[in-house]
Amino acid sequence: MEDSEGSVLNAPVEDNLGAGDHLSVLKGYGALGIVGAVIVAVLVPLLLSTVFLGKKRKQRGVPAQVAGEEGYAMRNARFTELIESPHKEATTVAAMFEQSCKKYAQNQFLGTRKLIGREFVTASNGKKFEKLHLGDYEWQTYRQVFDRACNFASGLIKLGHNVDTRAAIFADTHAEWFIAFQGCFRQNITVVTIYSSLGEDALIHSLNETQVSTLICDSKQLKNLAAISSSLNSIKNVIYFEDVGSSAAKECESTSNWTIASFSEVEKLGQESPVHPTLPSKNGVAVVMYTSGSTGLPKGVMITHGNIVATTAAVMTLIPSLGSTDAYLAYLPLAHVFELAAESVMMAAGCQIGYGSALTLTDTSNKIKKGTKGDVSVLKPTLMTTVPAIIDRIRDAVYKKVEEKGGIAKNLFDIGFKRRLAAVEGSWFGAWGLEKLFWEVVVFKVVRSGLGGHIRFMICGGAPLSADSQRFINICMGAPIGQAYGLTETFAGATFSEWDDTTVGRVGPPLPCCYIKLVSWKEGGYLASDKPMPRGEIVVGGPSVTAGYFKNQQKTDEVYKVDENGMRWFYTGDIGRFHPDGCLEIIDRKKDIVKLQHGEYISLGKVEATLITSNYVDNIMVFADPFHNYCVAVVVPVRQALEKWAQEAEIKYNDFSELCGKAEAVSEVQQSLAKAAKAGKLDKFELPGKIYLASDPWTPESGLVTAALKIKREQIKSKFRSEIEKLYA
Repeated sequence: MEDSEGSVLNAPVEDNLGAGDHLSVLKGYGALGIVGAVIVAVLVPLLLSTVFLGKKRKQRGVPAQVAGEEGYAMRNARFTELIESPHKEATTVAAMFEQSCKKYAQNQFLGTRKLIGREFVTASNGKKFEKLHLGDYEWQTYRQVFDRACNFASGLIKLGHNVDTRAAIFADTHAEWFIAFQGCFRQNITVVTIYSSLGEDALIHSLNETQVSTLICDSKQLKNLAAISSSLNSIKNVIYFEDVGSSAAKECESTSNWTIASFSEVEKLGQESPVHPTLPSKNGVAVVMYTSGSTGLPKGVMITHGNIVATTAAVMTLIPSLGSTDAYLAYLPLAHVFELAAESVMMAAGCQIGYGSALTLTDTSNKIKKGTKGDVSVLKPTLMTTVPAIIDRIRDAVYKKVEEKGGIAKNLFDIGFKRRLAAVEGSWFGAWGLEKLFWEVVVFKVVRSGLGGHIRFMICGGAPLSADSQRFINICMGAPIGQAYGLTETFAGATFSEWDDTTVGRVGPPLPCCYIKLVSWKEGGYLASDKPMPRGEIVVGGPSVTAGYFKNQQKTDEVYKVDENGMRWFYTGDIGRFHPDGCLEIIDRKKDIVKLQHGEYISLGKVEATLITSNYVDNIMVFADPFHNYCVAVVVPVRQALEKWAQEAEIKYNDFSELCGKAEAVSEVQQSLAKAAKAGKLDKFELPGKIYLASDPWTPESGLVTAALKIKREQIKSKFRSEIEKLYA
């Protein structure tokens, strides 16, 4: 999962019959027979295909009349009024949680895999890697989780937490994170969420700015917290999630003045001395969410209970047959709005949530001990969220295995993929009926087992999903994938592509909880009056739009506006266009546009999204200097793909870093970029004139990408400043 390989499925698949075979099939037919065969085999399907493709596309979004700045607005076609909650009584997260726990009291809710053992393996370079032996999922019911959240809430008060101050969660995703989160709301405590991968400066800034008095964290964070304790001016209590064999709590206690307790100790304290709940209001701030962002120190977005409930209610209407028979795999960071929104939806619908991690996801993941099953194999989820980078890696790994098998297996895969692709794209020439069943059983069942074999719906967000990756999920996993567009500032609620929409490159119609308006950006040439598709800056309005930035009124006033009817709007900075059926497509980003020396405008994000489809590219950042007439790029190559090419080309090198520096390797990757640019219809000036190959992958830990794997442009520019200067020299 952590490694990605180059795609081998580029060339069109040829028919197994040769020219002679075609001729022999026609022997024995007269002229009328041949004509008849042609009509039946070609013209009839063509006519049927024309009729099928000519059908009027389903209307998913319809124009709406809204107040505020002039623009072109849309709403979801299925709802005339905006949805604000799943039930009249569930207007806060606390109420929604309590309702679900009562309704599904005996159902399985949160699952965690049993840790059987761990060991450390030493690699050839001397580095040690942890390997985990994990067992089955152990489940807690909705009733048990509710009781634990109530106990934790009471324990917080008994520990000495001041209810007028905030609590922060600084930890990886697991069941206790969610229980702590819900527990805080039983006492109307605002939760500050912080990525576990944030650096020291960002962590200190976030905790001090919000004056957090209680910090909830993983035990592995305690040592780091102790080192910066003198810089944290408001922390009084630290609650840690236990980790077998860790002695960090004692070390932290001896070097700080904090009251330190384990999560289970706080639960026990609350169980022995219950405190009557103090529940929040709809407009109260539930979360101050610090996102890593792409520049500078993180900003805290104030998310109300009403924001969370509105997005949750809206998404619940769009996932077909969502309910207690579904199992959801949770492995993305809960401190990120995408995962928090997804788990809120699953909780409200009564689903099972099984916790895992990106490092234990599959049978071959980095931290899985050989012979141990990955999270997907054990849980067999029906629902998953993901980001494009992870789908790309799964896709490339599958294609690599297909290439390695070769022979009949590869031919079957290629033909089956081509036939199913035609069917998914609406062609009568594709595989339907019994033929579809044949390919499902013979080819794609094995591929599907890689994600447990039961996936029926996937949700993708965080970045644009390529057409190739979307089709991979449609065909190989046999499931629709809903592309979601949203931001922390809208609690992930903006648009969501519907399960029966097989088009690619779009993010669907507005969610039922909001309006989407396109406001003209004349400087960029995008106008709401453009025909046939209106274009402009995407502005989101409705109950999912958050309250603004914590202690940053100036920035809040820049991007949040309230119209004369009292509706709150958020100006995203993204550029979109509406298709005739009311679906949105993201086409640009205001701040990513640079004007080159000769006056051409280049959209860095658009170019990166196109070039990353190259088989050699794991990650890429394009840089454009306005004093030059071409752009350049820093490229992280796919190691396996480049090393395979080097072996075939008989290129000698000692390590991967040396290979990346070789002119032949740079030339090979640059040629692949040119092919991707041509396929993506980029202009010549949009293709990087020079590139630099970076041998180390970009991870959240390196500070070069966010937890959602978006590139952090300023940090990358800073790290590779000298290399970029040389490219322009």
